[in-house]
Amino acid sequence: MAGGIGSRFWPVSTTQFPKQFHDMLGTGQTLLQKTFSRLNKIVPEQNMQILTNERYLDICLSQVPEITESQVVLEPAMRNTAPCILLAALKIHKENPNGVMIVAPSDHWIEDEGAFQNDLEACFNACTEQDILVTLGIHPTFPNTGYGYIESDKQDDALLKKVLQFREKPNYATAKQFIAEGNFFWNAGIFIWSVNSIIKAFKEMMPAMYHLFSEGITSLNTQKEKAFIDISYPNAENISIDFAIMEKAENVLVKKATFDWNDLGTWGALHDKITDNSTENAVVRAIPHLRDAKGNMVYTSSEKLVVVDGLDDYIIVDKENVLLIFPKKKEQDIKQLLGEVKETFGEDYT
Repeated sequence: MAGGIGSRFWPVSTTQFPKQFHDMLGTGQTLLQKTFSRLNKIVPEQNMQILTNERYLDICLSQVPEITESQVVLEPAMRNTAPCILLAALKIHKENPNGVMIVAPSDHWIEDEGAFQNDLEACFNACTEQDILVTLGIHPTFPNTGYGYIESDKQDDALLKKVLQFREKPNYATAKQFIAEGNFFWNAGIFIWSVNSIIKAFKEMMPAMYHLFSEGITSLNTQKEKAFIDISYPNAENISIDFAIMEKAENVLVKKATFDWNDLGTWGALHDKITDNSTENAVVRAIPHLRDAKGNMVYTSSEKLVVVDGLDDYIIVDKENVLLIFPKKKEQDIKQLLGEVKETFGEDYT
């Protein structure tokens, strides 16, 4: 899935060029390219689909030349994750009724790709044999209030544990309680299931959406597909897969991930990924000269000398026509700030 805007990574992430198409860590690969290469070790490239907004078709094809245009499923309107997942499942089912699919966001960072592959293979095997919906849960390392949580059954000692419930982003005290309980995981938004199981779930829990898309099954994977999607997709409910299916279904299991994970959702998350502790300065691409400064996130779009003196815990981003200097503790406000900038200065800066 590569259709999000990533507004909390403004000014680097914009509506025209979101964060998944940027090399956020300065590795030489964009987040989309890194996700594709990671999955390509498990899934043949011809079996992959990129789900994204129609405005990003050319970017996807230029960054991932291994795929064809027919493998880019274009959303004519932003409708969250449930509609695009159902559409992808129906397309795969038409080609392979016994297929098993993984749904993975394009903006995650995973270090141990071997462990990731082992976890997926265990989930693939289970989903081939059982009517289950599987999610990968991340063992929480601190009481993070920015993630949703998954509560598993304490009494279940299987590799894939029964999910009791999904919990929305908690306050700090509740997050501490979750960690103390020992059976809660961060919700990474990575899902594995057979196409039969997820389509069945949509039939039962989202019948209107299933009916909307099933009317065009004969058009899927043909030249008529785009016309059908352009007409039908905007009529789909705007809802996430979590609310639509995962929080309602009775056959949801969670596999504890054995790999390190970062969803790179904010500048602070990028800082944490780059540094070992909160007092270090994290630098991407800049040539830093930092004095009496700690805990800063410094990012430049090109190699540029950046001099900082007497500043702690700030986000400092230099990108062409925008310079952002913003307290890291207020990073969740960047989304609201973006709206203010758009209203005041227009779309050229957003």
